[in-house]
This record gives sequence, C-alpha cells and structure tokens, in this order.
Amino acid sequence: MLFVIDVGNTHTVLGVFDGCELVDHWRIQTHRGRTADEHGTLLRDLFESAGIDWAELEAAVMSCVVPPMEHALQGTVERYLNQPLRVVGRDIHASVPVEIPNPSEVGADRLVNATAAVEDHAGAQIIVDFGTATTFDAISAEGAYVGGAIAPGMHISSDALFRTASKLPRVELDRPDSVIGTDTVTSMQSGLMYGYQGLVREIVREMTHELGGETRVVATGGLAKLVAGQSDVVDRVDEWLTLRGLRLLHEGSQ
Repeated sequence: MLFVIDVGNTHTVLGVFDGCELVDHWRIQTHRGRTADEHGTLLRDLFESAGIDWAELEAAVMSCVVPPMEHALQGTVERYLNQPLRVVGRDIHASVPVEIPNPSEVGADRLVNATAAVEDHAGAQIIVDFGTATTFDAISAEGAYVGGAIAPGMHISSDALFRTASKLPRVELDRPDSVIGTDTVTSMQSGLMYGYQGLVREIVREMTHELGGETRVVATGGLAKLVAGQSDVVDRVDEWLTLRGLRLLHEGSQ
C-alpha cells in the first residue's frame, strides 16, 4: 500500500493506494505551523476512521509547493508510519519531457498532473487545475510539457472583492440559477462562476490553437466539478489526477 501527499497552498490532499486502487482520500487545510506530531495525530485519526492500518503502508511519496511543510511532513511519515518520504523534485523526477527554458520553474504538482495525463491519453492535452491559483498546462502531441498559464484562483478573487470593496460581502462559491443576479450575493456569484467559465473557455481556445490539431482538456482540483463540470470545453473532470500521478511516479522509480 502506498501513501501519497499533495501539499498545495490552501489544501493538502492525502490518499492511500492499494495497488492501482485509491482506497481512501482526505482533503485537509494546509497549516504551515502544524508540527510533525500534530500531523501524526491527525493521520492516526483519519486512518482509524477509514479502517486503514498504517502498519500496512509500504511507501510514501509527496509533491509539495509549500517548502516549510516538507520538513514537518517528512518527520511525520518517518516517525509515525516508519517509512521514508520520497519527495517529487528531490528524490523522484517526472519522466515527462519539459520543453521550456527553465524547467525548475514548473511546480512539482503541475508535472505530477502531466505524468498522469500523459499516461491516460496519447496526444495534445490541456490540464486545468482549480486550486489556490487556476493553472493551465499544455502537453504537446508528443507528450512533452511545453508551458502554461496561471490565473488567480476563485477563492483569491472572491476574497479580493470582499477585502477591497467595502460594501461587498464574503460569498459562498456557488452557481446561481441565472447569470443575471438579482441581489448582491447572486451578482457576485455570477461574476465569479460565469466569469471563470469564460476565462477557462478563452484560454483553452487559444492554447488549442497554438498546440494545433485535436486537443483533450482535463480539469482537476477542488473546484473542478463546480466550474468545469458545466464547461463546454472540458472533456473530463478528474479530481484525483495529482494523486494518481504520484502513484505513477513512485511505480516508475522502482
């Protein structure tokens, strides 16, 4: 059994694989101040509630875009799971060719996503990841990572409205029944939801043109179903793309 960890700026996604099967998964807040022992207590409770014996775990692998979290989680895994923690970019490297001038600028999570996407599909692809930032990653027809785009995430945009416009409230990210809002809350929700749907459509359209030919679009991340599930340009929503990519990288490095 394999324990996988995807540390993002806002949330950390955890999963346990038994072979190719994702047997359980959890999404927790990324807390930079949490100690190794606090993470260990949290993991114990999560595993116990799922009926998973962590003594059965044989390996652990992590992608992390929050450097302060790396040390604490490594201590957690080594002490409580009695396993070394292999980190993407340090101990494991993505096999997907990276054809940009400075490959080190690409976040580990984006290359992990690319690994899973290339395994799933042969041909040009665009990966849209709805996280703290909304990222777009372009995969060529030959299966190489060739670049992407980064936009503010929906939570960032929503919080910016709340902080900088004195009369606008903090709103829940939800899709209103109509694009024409009838009050402040539904007007803000409309701008966020339909605005991001339009952002996805336009960037995908331009990237598809630059990649040339037929291009598949896969969406992932915590808000993927909410936004991309209603999009006419997204072919597939895969919420666990990153976790599967971690499994594939681990298996490929054995």
